[in-house]
Amino acid sequence: MTRDAQAKAAGQAHGAPEGDTWDGRFPWNEIISLLEVNRRFNLAESTSQDLELGDLLAMADLETLKRLRLGYGSAEGSEALRQAISQMVGVPANQVVTTQGTAMAMFMLAFELCRPGDEVVAMTPCFPPSRDALYGCGVTVREHPLRFEEKFRLNVEALKPLLSPATKLVCLASPQNPSGVCTPRTTIAQLLDLMAERAPNARLFIDETYRVATYGNKPPEPSMAAADPRIITGASISKAHGAPGLRVGWLTVPDPVLWERLRVAKMNMIISGSVLDETLATVVLNHQEQILAKRRLLLSEALGMLQAWLRNEADRVEWVEPDAGALCCLRLKAGAFDDAAIQCFWKALPDHELQLASGSWFGATPREFRLGFGYLPLDRLPLALAALSGAMNQVQQSQQGHEIL
Repeated sequence: MTRDAQAKAAGQAHGAPEGDTWDGRFPWNEIISLLEVNRRFNLAESTSQDLELGDLLAMADLETLKRLRLGYGSAEGSEALRQAISQMVGVPANQVVTTQGTAMAMFMLAFELCRPGDEVVAMTPCFPPSRDALYGCGVTVREHPLRFEEKFRLNVEALKPLLSPATKLVCLASPQNPSGVCTPRTTIAQLLDLMAERAPNARLFIDETYRVATYGNKPPEPSMAAADPRIITGASISKAHGAPGLRVGWLTVPDPVLWERLRVAKMNMIISGSVLDETLATVVLNHQEQILAKRRLLLSEALGMLQAWLRNEADRVEWVEPDAGALCCLRLKAGAFDDAAIQCFWKALPDHELQLASGSWFGATPREFRLGFGYLPLDRLPLALAALSGAMNQVQQSQQGHEIL
């Protein structure tokens, strides 16, 4: 299948507008609506509350910032930023390449590692740009679904039929998006053993974007960056740190040859990152414990509010409890909502000023949805959850009305 045909097929499979001809290399996905609409009760976002520039400037050395020269940066990223990332994940700075977010990192990695006929194994559901960047590269993508019923836990044995000598890259997120579920280190070790047996030329990419977004005083799991030379990790300051507008992420790459290839690839794509963005991102990471401590307490309190709401809604909604991140995956129960009601549910959300992220965006079903509990202020979250209950009430009342008729 050609690159265009594969992208078109993927777009149709994942919800391209009905009746439209889609000729883009990247599949269309409705998640783009999150950049266009921000309703009062936005439960679709998966970030922590946004940092404000004033927060960063209060932490920065303003005199040094004033003298920042706005010329080109380096293709691999600023030395100060890579040193901060190095200290965070436990690998040398010369193994770090900065990127414009993790989705760009995924694209660069697949574009450099894969050639026509090569394959990538991707765990789904997943963040749509991470999956769709693979389709945009024109590689053959083997999707492996992680199931709500199994709490999105990876069964390594189930991957056997998907792995082969043609596999060049295996991709997963830990914590996962949309569920916030982590993959244990023991499972990753099993996966590496299976890759050595069935896909000896493959690398394992682990997206760790939500790793440090823990709850309360719980410390984050250590990064997998230094665990095995076949592992490449990616992350950003977008989600846990609340700075998606800076567009700064990174890859950790133990192989010096691949590191150089990615540095050259980035130079050809964008020359370098923004020196201002990378300077501010360095401030974020150098003060991350101060930034994260507040957000972890907010996430813990917000998660408690969500748990209380779910107890009251147990007849209509079920969930998979997250390990980390400002997000989780919920599902409308089949006993409360039939398939027709699911369609009505999504149509009802604007009436209640609500936004949710449909499971269909991520490769799951519309009965499932990602709920972000860390984005809204704490005083608005209960109102948003009450609005969600109101939307479900509306749908069920409509169902009952049709049954009477």
